[in-house]
Amino acid sequence: MSGDKKISMAVIKRLPRYYRYLSDLLRMDITKISSKELSQRMGITASQIRQDLNCFGGFGQQGYGYNVESLFNEIGNILGVNDKFNVVIIGAGNMGQALANYSNFEKRGFDLVGIFDVNPDLVGKKINGREILHFDCFEEFVKNKTIDIAMLCVPYEKTPSVAERIAGLGVKGLWNFSPMDLKITHDVIIENVHLSDSLMVLGYRLKEKLRKDAKLKG
Repeated sequence: MSGDKKISMAVIKRLPRYYRYLSDLLRMDITKISSKELSQRMGITASQIRQDLNCFGGFGQQGYGYNVESLFNEIGNILGVNDKFNVVIIGAGNMGQALANYSNFEKRGFDLVGIFDVNPDLVGKKINGREILHFDCFEEFVKNKTIDIAMLCVPYEKTPSVAERIAGLGVKGLWNFSPMDLKITHDVIIENVHLSDSLMVLGYRLKEKLRKDAKLKG
């Protein structure tokens, strides 16, 4: 893949899904798969799969399909799961604690190295073996360890100022769980996670299904 080639964000956002499905195939001892078979499993067209993978040079062979392990490893390399990123959690409330207890981050190349909060009832306690430090210690902490990503689990009104402070200390990636589309002055990569958006989409789909079921019964 050329370093100058622009890959659409839509394609990039599908890569983790490919990675997850390929991981499932490996667990089932499936060694090869066609784009058609993969499309049936994933619910997207075979044409879309081929277009997506061709953005990175293409990995299939005519008449053979894809080598599952090879494709899994290649997509992993593209996503950087074989790289190591140091991650901290800012905010040790319910969301922060759930993230700290999630075991798959390290398998994906994300090493949780610190948890921070300002609540005196939380500071000093441990989550999954890691002590919660006071956020006032964060500046000293980053002097001794490079931090690549901060997971923001702080109150809505505090998010922009906390994000600015963190970015100002050299953190280049923010995973924001506050219900806002975070934008700050520093040059950082921000991924906004809106859990309620996904839930509302589910609610809409459920409402439509119930409406259709009622219509069929009527």
